Amino acid sequence: MSETPIKRALLSVSDKSGLIDFAKALARHGVELVSTGGSARTLRDAGLAVREVAELTGFPEMLDGRVKTLHPKVHGGLLGRRDKADHRDAMAQHGIGAIDLVVVNLYPFEATVAAGAAFDDCIENIDIGGPAMIRSAAKNHAFVTVLVDPADYPAVSSEMERSGGATSPELRRRLAAKAYARTGAYDAAIAGWFAGQLGEMFPERLVVAGERRQLLRYGENPHQQAAFYVTGERRFGIATAEQVQGKELSYNNLNDTDAAFELVAELAGFQKPAVAIIKHANPCGAALGDSLVTAYRKALACDPVSAFGGIVAFNGPIDGATAEEVTKVFTEVVIAPAADADARAVFAKKKNLRLLVTGGLPDPGAAGMTLRTVAGGYLLQSRDAGRVRASELKTATKRAPSPRELEDLLFAFAVAKHVKSNAIVYAREQATVGIGAGQMSRLDSSRIAARKSDDAAKAMGLPVPLAKGSVVASDAFFPFADGLLAAAEAGATAVIQPGGSMRDDEVVAAADQAGLAMVLTGMRHFRH
Repeated sequence: MSETPIKRALLSVSDKSGLIDFAKALARHGVELVSTGGSARTLRDAGLAVREVAELTGFPEMLDGRVKTLHPKVHGGLLGRRDKADHRDAMAQHGIGAIDLVVVNLYPFEATVAAGAAFDDCIENIDIGGPAMIRSAAKNHAFVTVLVDPADYPAVSSEMERSGGATSPELRRRLAAKAYARTGAYDAAIAGWFAGQLGEMFPERLVVAGERRQLLRYGENPHQQAAFYVTGERRFGIATAEQVQGKELSYNNLNDTDAAFELVAELAGFQKPAVAIIKHANPCGAALGDSLVTAYRKALACDPVSAFGGIVAFNGPIDGATAEEVTKVFTEVVIAPAADADARAVFAKKKNLRLLVTGGLPDPGAAGMTLRTVAGGYLLQSRDAGRVRASELKTATKRAPSPRELEDLLFAFAVAKHVKSNAIVYAREQATVGIGAGQMSRLDSSRIAARKSDDAAKAMGLPVPLAKGSVVASDAFFPFADGLLAAAEAGATAVIQPGGSMRDDEVVAAADQAGLAMVLTGMRHFRH
């Protein structure tokens, strides 16, 4: 391939940003402009000479504009190879002129769906001619330049200025790859929407697309490469966040921040200010309070050692007093729906701290899907939107929990949902006081949580572990009574767990013997 001069360009765009300036740059190089409908009017109103596609094809636009560029004189002009004599002869025989540049961006299907438009309106915003032209031009990129993104106008203009009106094979190949990615993502959006309209949660063929938001310095480890992609899902979080300040976010920062914000959104259901502190995708403290600063202090008290270098998430706008408290501990990322001017001024003194504001909280009960890779494939499932209510709990022991215990049990179980399994969470006064995460044995998780409680008490100069007088939540059933008895030894007075073990009777008997109140949820929350 070599540099190819642009003599004729076809411009047909939905997004007209930058179009006039780019068209003027083409005209300065003597490029013939061919266009359709609204694009042609826009160019003509700007004083540019434009040839209508209907004039090029000799065939009028018809069927409400559905048919205008689907014609041999368009696709022949795009697909004809300039280096093959039989192609040149056929084009000459049928009066097909070469088209050297195509500028197309598609009907706004994704935006139409996102706006909640009716079925028929969504159908009308499925572009047919646009993707066909893009794919034709991209296939023949040895001779044709294809543009699908106004952000690439300057690159083409600069190259034409440098070369006297031509584009390089390297640029055409890069733009062709981008063009196919765009039509692929467009088709993925349509396929996903259709599956939703048909009520198919798991269609026969899964089509996944995302737009790169950020190239990351590395992945989980420095020898791994990584990038952050967004899917267009309407969910507040890291994908909607504005980074107000701080150094570049890493792969692990993004993963942990997402975990923190999803947890704090879960806690928003308690209708109180809530804070979650995350380290390595697990909470090391979470709490509710009368204010964000109170909730933060309670969350920090659970495990102040692990909180160093952690992620802090808030369920409400951060004020200056809360920011002052947070900056007393080295913190990697702070995320919240908003932060006022005082808070931003405080955080600005910590140049490396990343502050993210999202504009809102995700709905933990909203439908959605999660996707992860396995060797050779994907695992797709509905998001864990399950939540238990007090009225749904079944008391299994002779003693029912007190109102205070019940309040803490519901809080602890909500937190346990966001802890890696096997998960054990001790809570008191709507704050975690010990967390055991990700152990192969539930007994080990219970013991670790109790030890964490003891360590936190010692750090605070308290004479007894924080777990004394607490409640305990388990994300899944106790297969044996040992994990429950370890919680009793740590000072827990009430237990919440799903139930469903073959040894439930044995576990209930052990709870009764220890004087514990125990309620069953009937719902587990494995998190792997």
